[in-house]
Amino acid sequence: MKRLSYCALILALLSVPAFAAKNSQTVNFSDAVTVGSTQLPAGEYKVTWDGTGSSVQVTLEQKGKSHPATATVAAKVVDTKNGRSGFTIDSKGGVNTVKTIQFSKFDMDLTGSTAHGE
Repeated sequence: MKRLSYCALILALLSVPAFAAKNSQTVNFSDAVTVGSTQLPAGEYKVTWDGTGSSVQVTLEQKGKSHPATATVAAKVVDTKNGRSGFTIDSKGGVNTVKTIQFSKFDMDLTGSTAHGE
């Protein structure tokens, strides 16, 4: 019985990183963008999220920097099929605001959300 408990614990610990990997992707912004109310410089960002449907918390963290730019925003996940990953922006007054982040099987709708940056 003890051996079974150890095996179950090991399997549970090994599955955590695999599960977490499903909730992260990368996106590359060639120009500075605004996410919610936070301006992010151009660069590659790791996008991670928690939640499903209309209750999703999304964090963008710049990769490869000792003090990465970050933004956290509420979003809504919409199931869809995209040919490739990307994003849509709204450009007004010289400000590029990210509206959606698109992945192969879903979009993250950031419209109307508020970001918290560092």
